[in-house]
Amino acid sequence: MRNFIVTIDGKSYQVGVEEVGAAKSPEIVPVAEPAKVQAPVTGGEKILSPFPGLIKKLLADDGAQVKKNQPVIVLEAMKMDNEITAPCDGKITFNVSKGGNVETNALLATIS
Repeated sequence: MRNFIVTIDGKSYQVGVEEVGAAKSPEIVPVAEPAKVQAPVTGGEKILSPFPGLIKKLLADDGAQVKKNQPVIVLEAMKMDNEITAPCDGKITFNVSKGGNVETNALLATIS
């Protein structure tokens, strides 16, 4: 079985599709909607999503001081975990929460 995320009328679904000739029917499960933690911070260095995926972990507390190249988010895409790192030193403000789905270029966090 292969899994896909399909968006229909703005709602995302995780769909399992079996090979042709398989006995089972596909299973459709609603996927969690992205949740916004707070409004974006103006100014500062933005961290954008390099591709669509699922926010699996936030590796720092909101408002924490982070260092350049420190992993701050685990973004899952195609069953692979990808660490998103801080582009600079500063205080991080997240714009996403664990379990949320994001699209390419979505604002993940801001470092000020």
